[in-house]
Amino acid sequence: MAVEATERAETAQRNEPQATLSAVDAAAIIIGIVIGAGIFKTPSLVAANVADAQTMLALWAIGGVVSFIGALCYAELVTAYPNAGGDYHYLSRAYGAPVSFLFVWARMVVIQTGSIALLAFVVGDYASQLVSLGARSSAIYAAAVVLILTTLNAAGIHHGRRAQNLLTATEVGGLLLVIGAGLALAAPAATPNNVESQTGAGAIGLAMIFVLLTYGGWNEAAYVSAEVRGARRLVWALFISIGAITMLYLLANFAYWRGLGLSGMASSEVVAADLMRRTLGEWGGRLISLLIALSALTSANATVITGARAAYAVGRDYRLFSPLGRWNQQTATPVNALIVQGAVALALVLFGAMTRDGFTTMVEYTAPVFWFFFLLTGVALFALRFKDAGRARPFAVPFYPVTPLLFCLSSSYMLYASVRYAGLGAAVGVVILVLGLPVWLVARRRVR
Repeated sequence: MAVEATERAETAQRNEPQATLSAVDAAAIIIGIVIGAGIFKTPSLVAANVADAQTMLALWAIGGVVSFIGALCYAELVTAYPNAGGDYHYLSRAYGAPVSFLFVWARMVVIQTGSIALLAFVVGDYASQLVSLGARSSAIYAAAVVLILTTLNAAGIHHGRRAQNLLTATEVGGLLLVIGAGLALAAPAATPNNVESQTGAGAIGLAMIFVLLTYGGWNEAAYVSAEVRGARRLVWALFISIGAITMLYLLANFAYWRGLGLSGMASSEVVAADLMRRTLGEWGGRLISLLIALSALTSANATVITGARAAYAVGRDYRLFSPLGRWNQQTATPVNALIVQGAVALALVLFGAMTRDGFTTMVEYTAPVFWFFFLLTGVALFALRFKDAGRARPFAVPFYPVTPLLFCLSSSYMLYASVRYAGLGAAVGVVILVLGLPVWLVARRRVR
């Protein structure tokens, strides 16, 4: 008994995360991040860039395959290098301090905080359809979302985890309601599929951008790899989540097409709401607005959970950021990192509120920087295979090197596309990223 008490005391004193999450918790986080508001918006954009429903459904299936290929690569990294820093840890081992520091800087001020602000604006947009708070209603809701979720997760991982599991169940249930409405209740669309779609490789490529954006977020599993009980469980959670998401996306798009037709999908601004109005009337449209707000809230909560883990990791390595590297054993969370992340996200909400469309601005702000580092992570798998040839790999990516090469090619294309189609927000994001260089020059003088 004395030995057990001593072990518990030593564990409580460790300034590091403990394995407190199950595979179900990890799957809920992954599904919660990926199935956000995108599946209720992007299907109409994809439909506008294809000639027929078969091509549309094929692109959504390809999106699942591409995501699965990426998951295979990440499965090797998370099992060989389980660490709360996720990509930061892989990039550090593969390229050294400058690149890894720039990545975590990007997460703290561009990628993750921008994603939190983006999702908070989605909640605000749809909550305002139900109860408007005035001219700045969306921004007010967005700021409230950031504050509430940051406080909830700072109070403890158990609170954040339970909220995530509940929200994910609600989110998936709502999506199943939309699918059921399209497949069982709505009569097949009477309008012909004669939408004047763009054709050619450019149109297909643009449609694929929207598809992959909708699948985005599964890689966040890397940031809870050190907190999941058993590396193999995390691998299975990753694969099962992507498989379930792919099936849900295919069913949702089939339901949209059956109820609205390709023309109806392509011309709709709110495809899910239009389907629900056609099936259940006006109250169905209001119900879907609530559903989309809950979906975005689910993704925002999961993003808050994973986002602060990279800031915690850099706090352990650089004395300049040492307050971020403190792990609160009572709450099982990096409280300081969560607070700083929330403050930056609030600043981005203010930035988005000053523009014409906060959601679009945040998409532009995050996309190029995200895909740049996503590509570097794929290349890191090759580098680490060479540098750590003797390291045990509980899961080795199959068909190496073809599989990681395909992952890198898809990431390269997304980087090209996000730069080509981005606007002012992207320029601001890149400038903020570059500002991380002088910060690193100061921080490196006090490396742990």
